[in-house]
Amino acid sequence: MNIDSRKCSRIIKKLLDKDLIVREVGVSNGARTYLLKAKEEVKEKYDLLLAGELFSACTGCTGDCQPEYCGRLSEWIGNLMQEDESSEETGEIKVDVKNKEEAEEGM
Repeated sequence: MNIDSRKCSRIIKKLLDKDLIVREVGVSNGARTYLLKAKEEVKEKYDLLLAGELFSACTGCTGDCQPEYCGRLSEWIGNLMQEDESSEETGEIKVDVKNKEEAEEGM
């Protein structure tokens, strides 16, 4: 890859500063070394289940209902539609946090 140790150290420092990797101390053939591991991306698991402050009505629901006639589900869908309409009116654009950070770095 034609990367000398100096450049490699700089790359690793940048990755550590951005909290993208973890450095663990290890021993290989009697010499101290470091094992670099990529951090797993933490994803918001519940964002798609929220409409405003209202959690999805079907999550954890034990009722034996038909979705077409469920009042709680209809209210939740209504909140989703209101959220979408309000973001269109204000010109607000929903941006993925990861993409937002990449865009800011490019500026």
